[in-house]
Amino acid sequence: MPTITTKDGVEIFYKDWGSGQPIVFSHGWPLSSDDWDAQMLYFVTRGYRVVAHDRRGHGRSAQVADGHDMDHYADDLAAVTAHLDLKNAIHVGHSTGGGEVVHYIARHGESRVAKAAILSAVPPLMVQTPANPGGLPKSVFDDLQKQLAAGRSAFYRDIAAGPFYGYNRDGAKPSEAVIQNWWRQGMMGGAKAHYDGIVAFSQTDFTEDLKKINVPVLVMHGDDDQIVPYADSAPLSAKLLKKGILKTYKGFPHGMPTTHADTINADLLAFFRE
Repeated sequence: MPTITTKDGVEIFYKDWGSGQPIVFSHGWPLSSDDWDAQMLYFVTRGYRVVAHDRRGHGRSAQVADGHDMDHYADDLAAVTAHLDLKNAIHVGHSTGGGEVVHYIARHGESRVAKAAILSAVPPLMVQTPANPGGLPKSVFDDLQKQLAAGRSAFYRDIAAGPFYGYNRDGAKPSEAVIQNWWRQGMMGGAKAHYDGIVAFSQTDFTEDLKKINVPVLVMHGDDDQIVPYADSAPLSAKLLKKGILKTYKGFPHGMPTTHADTINADLLAFFRE
């Protein structure tokens, strides 16, 4: 398997398909690069080079005990882009991956970056604070950690079968294959990484990162997102970005890159070609 080893000795798995302008995909919690199948196959057949890695502790990357925070996530992404010498790259992040992309660009600069897109993404800040009164109470995320520790197999099944894809909504038609694929990806990773990752995606404040970014960023979010609520995320991120473009999808769930891949892919392609 293609891997790199980071400065702190962590083996990171990645995929690198095709040729052309690179698109680099950063996945959500607690998944893997496999969650981008619908996008990677679409763009590799349209003349792009597509790259995606499994975050440390996730998928096929090493299940290390430490480093499950946004600084390490961003540095690992930088290590992949440097190893592959990617230039003029477009970075696409979903959910936690959206935070990873934002932090990577702000922390490592824009010399290799052309554009970015963040989908159903966690910035600016998920947890409720005095400065972020619209956020979710910390108790929500503490409860996620408790459920994971009590039995993550059942916990992951419930997330996928319910709020992640909006399968708990009236009239929804759940896909057993999609549910099982989410569960499969989650169970490939390490429990410690996923436990710590809940803090990373919920308590990292990306406000200053967003302000630093100069490249165009497409902010895509469904208004029926039950995982990262719309009002306290996408509109705020778009305002903080110098060149933020907000695209709101009526009724779309958190997992819209999978459930509405045709729409999402077409809109990403249009943005890439602008």
